Amino acid sequence: MMVVLSYGVGLRACEIAAITVGDVLDSENNVRETVILGAHQTKGSKSHSLYLSDSVRKEIAKYIKLHKEFLTTRKSPLLRSQKGGKMVSHTVQIVLKDLYRKIGLDTCSSHSGRRTFITNLSEKGVSTRVIQELARHSSLAVTQQYIDVSVDKLRNAVNLVSV
Repeated sequence: MMVVLSYGVGLRACEIAAITVGDVLDSENNVRETVILGAHQTKGSKSHSLYLSDSVRKEIAKYIKLHKEFLTTRKSPLLRSQKGGKMVSHTVQIVLKDLYRKIGLDTCSSHSGRRTFITNLSEKGVSTRVIQELARHSSLAVTQQYIDVSVDKLRNAVNLVSV
């Protein structure tokens, strides 16, 4: 679920750690299309809306169904620590770094999913201003720093120009 929230929503480690069952489920226990994170759950101490794709919503629904015995109240953390309590950002960072290392991605960190989320949006032609909102960046310049430029992207760009 950490990977889904990182790559599929672009969440930071602190946001992954802070998200609760009540944040993602509506009153009828359906996964919400839009999740509101409170100021206490975000990096900038400002509330933000998260927009969940259909595929992310399906993954969350499967996860909740699989772990329903642990997710007993709306205040329950979506991800639990080994001791059964709320995770902290540092734990999310360690778990993701270890997961990446185990599959041979030694240079990846907890921020890699977020960076990939932002880059993927750019490669699909999403406007940088829209990406800025989805990334919850206050500055467009910060968003642009996240967007990786690949050789394929450069080739595709020059091929848009005809002589």
